[in-house]
Amino acid sequence: MREALLNVAQQLVQAGLNKGASGNCSVRDNDGLLITPSGIDVALMNATSMVSMQMDGKAEAGKKPSSEWFFHRDIYQQRPEVNAVIHTHSMFATTMACLHQAIPAFHYMIAITGGDHIRCAPYALFGTPALSALALMALRGRKACLLANHGMIAVGASLEEALAIAVEVENLCEQYWRLLQITPTPPLLGEAEMQAVHQQFKNYRNWKR
Repeated sequence: MREALLNVAQQLVQAGLNKGASGNCSVRDNDGLLITPSGIDVALMNATSMVSMQMDGKAEAGKKPSSEWFFHRDIYQQRPEVNAVIHTHSMFATTMACLHQAIPAFHYMIAITGGDHIRCAPYALFGTPALSALALMALRGRKACLLANHGMIAVGASLEEALAIAVEVENLCEQYWRLLQITPTPPLLGEAEMQAVHQQFKNYRNWKR
């Protein structure tokens, strides 16, 4: 599991979704979680760098977990179907988050996140319970959200699903940003159209666990 988490952290950098020590990711581990360490460049991490944590916040001796462990822990506690959490500072998701901009149903792939739009949580200081509370609200019924003036969170039943959603959200944010360069009011899909997409998505993809 440590190797798998390291591999995802490396893939996030390779895909350009994170750079250096920015962002973090975790996976549910029995009654606790395994999370990337704080302040370490991904290029310098190895499998033993991953930090085991209990749900009460106690971390593996001698290791410092990501400063964002609050929302990772809280998501696992409130969302039993979630087994992986990814947080990025990717270019376009962060750009839209800094505009406090939700992403509407301009494209049917918005449905991959579980709703008809991607919410943007209000700003709160990183690494705080306040940010965690706002993130949880923005993630209600969703598999992704933006964090104002910060970045993006993607969740999934597996590391594979969370990674795929993070990649797709970044892609959607780039597409929407490009649309806004042409018009401030791009055409959107309606409620009935998105309901049809959600129905079609029920058998869209079977994620590995």
